[in-house]
Amino acid sequence: MKPMMSRWMIPLYVAFIASLVLGLTQPTVAQDAAQVQAAEKQGTQQSEQSHKTEQEHAQETVQSETPDTEQALQYKSGYEEVPQFGGPSSVGAELQETDEVKEPFFRFPKIDQTLKPWFDLKERINRRLGLQFGLDYSALYQVVPESPGEDQAASGIFRFYGSWTLLGRDSGNTGALVYKVEHRHRLGTDITPQELGFEAGSILPTGTMFNQFSSHSWGVTNLYWQQRLLEGRISFVAGQVDVTDYVDIYGLINPLTQFMNLAFSTNPTIPAPNQGLGAVVGAMATDNVYAVGGLADANGDATEAGFNTFFEDHEYFSHIEVGWVSSFERRYFDNIHLTAWHVNEREKAQVPDGWGLAFSATWFINDQWMPFLRAGYSDGEAPLLNASISTGIARYFAEHRDLLGFGVNWGKPSADGLDDQYTAELFYRLQLAQNLAITPDVQLIINPALNPDEDVIGVYSLRARVTF
Repeated sequence: MKPMMSRWMIPLYVAFIASLVLGLTQPTVAQDAAQVQAAEKQGTQQSEQSHKTEQEHAQETVQSETPDTEQALQYKSGYEEVPQFGGPSSVGAELQETDEVKEPFFRFPKIDQTLKPWFDLKERINRRLGLQFGLDYSALYQVVPESPGEDQAASGIFRFYGSWTLLGRDSGNTGALVYKVEHRHRLGTDITPQELGFEAGSILPTGTMFNQFSSHSWGVTNLYWQQRLLEGRISFVAGQVDVTDYVDIYGLINPLTQFMNLAFSTNPTIPAPNQGLGAVVGAMATDNVYAVGGLADANGDATEAGFNTFFEDHEYFSHIEVGWVSSFERRYFDNIHLTAWHVNEREKAQVPDGWGLAFSATWFINDQWMPFLRAGYSDGEAPLLNASISTGIARYFAEHRDLLGFGVNWGKPSADGLDDQYTAELFYRLQLAQNLAITPDVQLIINPALNPDEDVIGVYSLRARVTF
């Protein structure tokens, strides 16, 4: 057995503890920052009233989908209204989230001033052409000292994504071309974080999404038409879609900004295919009741066009979901739903067919606390787990857009002869600067299903994300 401590764990622990300390002291920091802002505002109020720039007009106070009762949000490029259909990891949601003006712990005025022309350019392009776009880069480093094989992994993801509204810009019935291009690569290690969990003995990936595409480093994960009807009460997409943007979503599903383990970033009893051709339609039946359904290529591959597998193999993943939300604007946060799915047998991949049900309940209390309860059941060996229950809670710090999350999961593997596995994860996302966030993360895999020689394995991670 490998030693419990390694030289890589020390800086991870230090970063994690520092992040927690900073997070817990936010109220004091926020008060000090508010006093400084008030003084600056008082000294410059007259000049602001007489010299209001074009960018400031684009950053007028608006209402956002991100709950924030203490103050209204502002946007760097005026992306307060992005046609959206999908979860927090969809293009529309990420465009809006990354464009928010944040108040991080550490301010770098010179960097902000250097980037201002870039965001001004994005605002002008959006105003003239209806094109909203963003770039980001995420990197993840993980260490598993108890792994019987590779004990560390690192990889990065560069993404260029956007939404181009071509129809109905002045109405609620917009039509938009949505795209997302990604480059996924290893960073000096033999395997990626998504592979490291399996290498260490976990039945679930510990670094969801941080992998390499099957045959190329580049992949097109989104390229579809998105149409809204009846002022957004009905929406549909068709083209190259990511099923995880629409199936069993909740407010903590994005592995680039929230939980990293598959137990919490999606439902491990659902064998969601890779990105490929498909279509999804959703409708608000009432102000509180919605329904979503879709069909996707079960053999999806972001590096291939997919026409041959979709139209010739006829192996599909289908899903339908019915849910209740407190309002359309808070559909990620106050959401209770039931999802049913089915997948055809994949002959070439030698994966049997299957079906299942999933339940999810989340509620955003006082726009700060988000407890969640999620469960799933599946019949067949298509998914990693036949049964799963996840619960936990997240704490959202509105002052700086920081996020603290904790979750626990029980899972029953679908393969015969494997013991049940328990997973726990704790993370703190620290908005270090206006366009930079870091996330220390600790995972405990108890009774790892693929490594019966170990009772507990620890996974220690550090994630960084920069946005433009």
